Amino acid sequence: MNTFLKNLGLIIVLCGVLCLVIYHLAVPSNALLVTSLVLEVVGILLYIILGRRLQ
Repeated sequence: MNTFLKNLGLIIVLCGVLCLVIYHLAVPSNALLVTSLVLEVVGILLYIILGRRLQ
């Protein structure tokens, strides 16, 4: 379970990158850009916070 929590931030960042790929290849929509931004910021913050807390 701790391994999953440590990698949760990276998984969320990868979901944000996937939104950017979908935006670039298929659907140019501002909603995808905003979603990607939110997912990447939240993912990076979770990675930092959970990484420090679960050491």
